[in-house]
Amino acid sequence: MKNNIITNAGEDENRSGIRMPELPHWKGFNLLEMFELDRKGDFREDDFRWIRDWGFNFVRLPLCFRLWIEDGDVYKIHEPMLEKLDRAVEWGGQYGLHVNLNLHRGPGYSVHPEFTEPYNLWKDKEAQDAFYFHWQMLARRYEGVSIEQLSFNLINEPALISETMLRGDYERVMRAAVKVIRRISPGRIIIVDGLRWGRDPVTELNDLGVVHSTRAYDPMFVTHHQAQWVEESSEFPEPAWPGHGWDRQRLEECYRVWAELVGQGVPVHCGEGGSYNWTGHKVVLDWMQDVLEILKELKIGFALWNFRGEFGILDSKRGDVAYEDFQGHKLDRKMLGLLQELT
Repeated sequence: MKNNIITNAGEDENRSGIRMPELPHWKGFNLLEMFELDRKGDFREDDFRWIRDWGFNFVRLPLCFRLWIEDGDVYKIHEPMLEKLDRAVEWGGQYGLHVNLNLHRGPGYSVHPEFTEPYNLWKDKEAQDAFYFHWQMLARRYEGVSIEQLSFNLINEPALISETMLRGDYERVMRAAVKVIRRISPGRIIIVDGLRWGRDPVTELNDLGVVHSTRAYDPMFVTHHQAQWVEESSEFPEPAWPGHGWDRQRLEECYRVWAELVGQGVPVHCGEGGSYNWTGHKVVLDWMQDVLEILKELKIGFALWNFRGEFGILDSKRGDVAYEDFQGHKLDRKMLGLLQELT
């Protein structure tokens, strides 16, 4: 059952011009317990506590919507999984962390399609109705949670403009989703990712008063060296920073469009960034220092991908790090210190 889903939601009433939200300086991490189909949704309270104790104030939760549906029916909700998400939102409030819910894998689109979606979110009404339904469901579920504690990030990393998604398609679907949410939670902070995997802001949406989200993954020969999910990664040059035509000045050029938005009073956040563990630690830290200094100068907050794991500060399994033992984990103290200083 569609549960009275709001459809045909992308009408001109969204163009009335909403004041930009005052965005806190969010700094933190992505927690991946509901990121893929094989995840169990078992968020760890210790993660929230440690993130708070180390001086951060933000967690982004990338979500796979298929974890909370039953029998492949996009309108049939599996409550026990959403109760796990409830717990994460509650821990965010308990430990003073802002929680951002991101549909990383939504009906009809995922940047990493580990399963085949029957419809295209950008073209097909069936996928769009399901997409709006899930955001409507989440907006209703968390209607009583304050806007200081919770925000929504509509869909992760729309890809290149192509025949499967025109720029106008993305704008139309985002407008409709914003309308669905604001009918329930008018003041909720809503985040939209830039096109080209978070590299190009969609300024057509500025009148909605949304937050724009960028990334910190360039150059990919540093950030995704030998990353199995990136087909061309085996052909990347050996990681170096600076190197292969990239340096801080070129990074600054990448963020110029985002700097212009910030200068216009448009709120911007960097929802993901970091480097896979096959890149040498010194290269990662040198590159990360330049990225974080640029973002800090622009007053753009940052969330590392991830907290625990190959990109993170805990249990990253890098071969060239002198890890510190911490509560049964391996802590990359140098990376933690850099994040504490520069985010």
